[in-house]
Amino acid sequence: MQTPAPAPVQTCLPAPAPAPVRLGVLGCGDIAARRTLPALLRTPQLTLAGVAARDPARAAAFAQRFGGTPAASYEALLERPDVEAVYLCLPTMLHARWAGRALRAGKHVLVEKPLATNGADAERLFRLAGERSLVLLENFMFLHHATQRTVSGLLAAGTLGTVRTVSAAFTIPPRPDGDTRHDPEVGGGALLDNGVYPLRAALRFLGVDLSVAGAVLRHSERYGVDLSGSVLLAAPDGAAAHVRFGMEHHYRSWYEIQGSAGTLSVEHVYTTAPDHAPVVRLAVGTDHTEVRVPAEDHFEAVLRYFAAAVRDPSRAAPGLPLLGEESRRQAALLDSIRGAARRVAV
Repeated sequence: MQTPAPAPVQTCLPAPAPAPVRLGVLGCGDIAARRTLPALLRTPQLTLAGVAARDPARAAAFAQRFGGTPAASYEALLERPDVEAVYLCLPTMLHARWAGRALRAGKHVLVEKPLATNGADAERLFRLAGERSLVLLENFMFLHHATQRTVSGLLAAGTLGTVRTVSAAFTIPPRPDGDTRHDPEVGGGALLDNGVYPLRAALRFLGVDLSVAGAVLRHSERYGVDLSGSVLLAAPDGAAAHVRFGMEHHYRSWYEIQGSAGTLSVEHVYTTAPDHAPVVRLAVGTDHTEVRVPAEDHFEAVLRYFAAAVRDPSRAAPGLPLLGEESRRQAALLDSIRGAARRVAV
């Protein structure tokens, strides 16, 4: 009797990893050199294809340091077929203009905050991205840190009860003369530079239907920009947020969420160093605990997220639509804050 042949062994090979997203960089700003491009070199989901700057020599120096091919101009980089996506690291007032040009050139866009200085520009850009099925992501790194996932998990579990108030502050010491934050022509001022961080935290924890109940801006007559400010935001259910920002203060990078059953707070939350292990301080009733979060480079985290969204938007959903809606509302709130603010000349 003949022994039957063994059945073939079924093997399940892992799906090949998607090809890295070929990224072009528009603008060789300080944050790109210090943090974003070093993080990109550690992120296998992306590869640097090209670099463009106003000064071609600066683009060549960046390419020599980080890789990629220098382009003769911003326009030349956007025309390159080997560039799938772009990272915009330009002065604030140029963000919306070049984000629009990149989207019209068929490129996915990661843009430094704020994406837009007004609501109309933000709406136009997200509409354009949607029409062309392109990813448009405003670069708020702190939203992609493990701290945010920890806090979101605590809120979803009902640990704090119903959220009643959010307090958030991002303040930095005075800047020297000549600092671009003092230049209104490039979008300087505390509201656009650091005010958008606590504003974004309020939108994340209280929802996007916030309105401005009051605002104060300290306006420098010397520089022509706001040096600091404070804003009260109201949610439809009566919950409120108090956000503070400025560049004439002791350093603070913090938020606190107070609910009907508990309170949590986190320090160094917007500019978390890659080797810093944050601590979420939690008080529920009379119990006080500390939830430790592993250290993480949030520049790498946002780059991984962007690459995943470009390759497979479903992997980023539902987070990507939420991020887009928060960006839209944030830009609209900037209009409302400027319109409602009591300006104090200093």
